[in-house]
Amino acid sequence: MHEIKIFSGRSNRQLAEKVAQYLGLPLGRIALGNFADGEISVKIEEDVRGRDIFIVQSTCPPVNENLMELLIMIDSFKRASAGRITAVIPYFGYARQDRKDEGRVPITAKLVANLITRAGADRILTMDLHAPQIQGFFDIPVDHLYAAPVLDSYFLNLGIPQDEIVVVSPDEGSIKRTLIHLPVFGGKLAIVDKRREGASTTQAHLIGESVQGMTALLFDDMISTGGSITGAARMVKQAGAKAVFLAATHAVFCGPCLERLSTAPAERVVVTDTIPLSTGHQLANISVLTVSELLGEAVKRIHRNESVSRLFGMYR
Repeated sequence: MHEIKIFSGRSNRQLAEKVAQYLGLPLGRIALGNFADGEISVKIEEDVRGRDIFIVQSTCPPVNENLMELLIMIDSFKRASAGRITAVIPYFGYARQDRKDEGRVPITAKLVANLITRAGADRILTMDLHAPQIQGFFDIPVDHLYAAPVLDSYFLNLGIPQDEIVVVSPDEGSIKRTLIHLPVFGGKLAIVDKRREGASTTQAHLIGESVQGMTALLFDDMISTGGSITGAARMVKQAGAKAVFLAATHAVFCGPCLERLSTAPAERVVVTDTIPLSTGHQLANISVLTVSELLGEAVKRIHRNESVSRLFGMYR
């Protein structure tokens, strides 16, 4: 693997270091900084001509700063004659607006895809996109990974009897994502169905399997303000669940999220390290799992032109 080089932006260097360690490689040398007026400064400090370059950079908060840094890094490697540039984006920001569902709004996911492509990326490696169709916004190959194997392994190791587990979708929009986990935990599914019944009232109903006396596992792609998943947790608890666990790939954690998580009736909140948690975001009931081995194996397979989808087996 002497032709491969892993570089990191400043958004999630710890994850990049773990990926490089899994591959048995040092992180590439690059100087990242800011000019006095805030503009981003990038200088590659080693030869990359003809090399297979992987840039690890989550576009997490501060989103605009990290996105711009990624674009400038891609441009730097393009102008340094890198052989191939893969943008490894564990968390892809600006993904919520993925369609024009009303007048006079942008499709920011498509805009960002265009920016990354035009900057010079040859390939994208990302994880648990907010909407899978975002892959189609890129005119270059996209490898879309799932954190499901990492999250499911955590819950399997807890030793909860399979006949006591119900997998719960926190809302209708998360049903397809939740279905990925069903075969692992016995196939019992419940759905929190929220419906607007007036101008200012919303009613929620739990449909599907009963959660009475069961352990409920709630999965989502991200926890942002925490309103949806903590509200679902309360409803499941009120319906008689003896234990509730919350799980998500991306710990965005903004606004009132931490307050909501701290008061939610959940045994644990399980997230991954696609976004680094600051000291102020670390609650006693939060467990952070690493996706570095999954990303590292995908990087290795891309470099060797091997199948990435085989990593997921039953999840496909």
